[in-house]
Amino acid sequence: MAPTLKKKLSKAQKSTTKKNLKNSKIITPKHDSTSESEQEDVLQKNEHEVVDDDSEFSSDGDDPLVDDFLQGSDDEEEKASGLDSGSGSDSDSDEEDIETKSRAIDEEREREKEDADAEMQLNIKEESDEFRLPTAEELEEEALRPPDITNLKKRIEEIVRVLSNFKTLRQDGSSRKDYIEQLKKDIRSYYGYNEFLIGALEEMFPVVELLQLIEAFEKPRPMCLRTNTLKTRRRDLADVLINRGVNLDPLSKWSKVGLVVYDSQVPIGATPEYMAGFYMLQGASSFLPVMALAPQEKERVVDMAAAPGGKTTYIAALMKNTGIIYANEIKVSRLKSLTANLHRMGVTNTVVCNYDAKELPKVLGQNTVDRILLDAPCSGTGVISKDESVKTSKDLEDIQKCARLQKELILAAIDMVDANSKSGGYIVYSTCSIMVAENEAVIDYALKKRDVKLVPCGLDFGRPGFTKFREQRFHPTLEKTRRFYPHVHNMDGFFVAKLKKMSSSSKPSATSEPLEKEEEGIELVKEEKASNGRKENGKDSPESKSKKEKKKNFAPKQSNDIKENGEESSESKSKKDKKRKFPPKPSNDIKENGKESSESESNKRKKRQLPSKEEISKAREEKRNALRKNKSKGGKQQNSK
Repeated sequence: MAPTLKKKLSKAQKSTTKKNLKNSKIITPKHDSTSESEQEDVLQKNEHEVVDDDSEFSSDGDDPLVDDFLQGSDDEEEKASGLDSGSGSDSDSDEEDIETKSRAIDEEREREKEDADAEMQLNIKEESDEFRLPTAEELEEEALRPPDITNLKKRIEEIVRVLSNFKTLRQDGSSRKDYIEQLKKDIRSYYGYNEFLIGALEEMFPVVELLQLIEAFEKPRPMCLRTNTLKTRRRDLADVLINRGVNLDPLSKWSKVGLVVYDSQVPIGATPEYMAGFYMLQGASSFLPVMALAPQEKERVVDMAAAPGGKTTYIAALMKNTGIIYANEIKVSRLKSLTANLHRMGVTNTVVCNYDAKELPKVLGQNTVDRILLDAPCSGTGVISKDESVKTSKDLEDIQKCARLQKELILAAIDMVDANSKSGGYIVYSTCSIMVAENEAVIDYALKKRDVKLVPCGLDFGRPGFTKFREQRFHPTLEKTRRFYPHVHNMDGFFVAKLKKMSSSSKPSATSEPLEKEEEGIELVKEEKASNGRKENGKDSPESKSKKEKKKNFAPKQSNDIKENGEESSESKSKKDKKRKFPPKPSNDIKENGKESSESESNKRKKRQLPSKEEISKAREEKRNALRKNKSKGGKQQNSK
């Protein structure tokens, strides 16, 4: 037993002494001046001493303190192990507590965020639901102060929101008209429009879409290029421009030659490729009329308003420089840009002329052209993003003047086109305006005055034209026309219509006759209602009687000329045979009320020979001399008396 006890004793002593040494090493103060090497030497000496002690304890085998020492060492080991395990469990529990606390903190933060968002939404709903129109006093106070832009913008949005759900959100005692009137005023003051233009746009679009359109007018349209296929291909041009630092993409699926430019490190209108005529800076909307025209090779084509030449050069590229193009421009100042672009783009089949487009049928002749493009001069209400002066400069008179000119131009275009052309006989009418008076009303007028019909434009996108607008009713085939808007198609506001000439006669086609009859019936019903109202008040006036008598006299003439099956009677044929030598008179020379139209009145005025200015001045001088003589004679007679 002695040797085993000695071994155990030596192990216990070693462990205890090592622990004591370690504790002594840890307890050493920080300000101890001994170096690390000296401390290591001390430790080694202590270890040697421990070995010597072990040998001494091993020699004393019958020491009575051995058992106590062993028991004490076992207890200390158990306590140390217990302390170690306890410290490990405490650290684990501390980590778990930290995790639970962090989770709780995160949950509290999420709850606070949710509560804050919910409260903010409630506040917004309460504020929006409680929106009220400003009173007259508040409006007067606003007029005295400078405009509050943020308040105006917020009120516009609130009014649009109320009008979108008017039944539930409207204010008690206020009508839809009140909201719309306030919206018009706010838009005028915020965006800078005049009263006429906002009223016209409000009649055409719903309130939500109106605001989207006006916001789109405030942003510029993307810059587009049209590849000149006479000199290059779109892929090659794109590669060259990308190498020059131009960021671009193909325009869209509907165009094979267009490129849209996002940004450029070089001026896009001054590159060597531009100077060489590889591309043309052109808006995306300007592609559409030429695509609708679809000119064929070896045709005779007229561009009635050609400057600055973007559409003309596109037509020449589609025709591959074959056939002939008449590029007309009325303004001499714009002929320079037109001819310069034609030379730069390498166009060789174009004749530039400077005429009033209304006189072109006299110059080129009637029924002599295959296709005509009429990009008519207009009010420019579709390109406000390019010219903001349109917001305030256009009024009803300007629209009416443009519409009158456009009607004259489209009739001249129809007269020039040959209805018997094998490949053509088409007229494309386009404007950069979104006004109904300049678009659908002009096409409807042409359908009534000439034997033409509307055909599809060949464009897969775009909104159909109006067939009904306010009290106006247009031909049902106007659905084939196309409208383009900046907030829908991301291009300038545009209108495109394609007409096919059926014959050379100036009479209205059979398709437009039912519409005229419907309009006559509507007017008759209105007049009957007015006459009934007069009867209730008293007897008919002599004017109403005379109108009725005239209508009775004119009604059978219209019904006898055309039978129910559409064939002409023998009397009408004989009359036409007699009048073949003379040009056909327009069908609307006589109105329904029996009065002569403005055209017949203008002809009569032209027939009257008015005196010249010289004759008028001579007559005035003679009258003055006669008056002077009479006065002088009267004075002499008084003196003699």
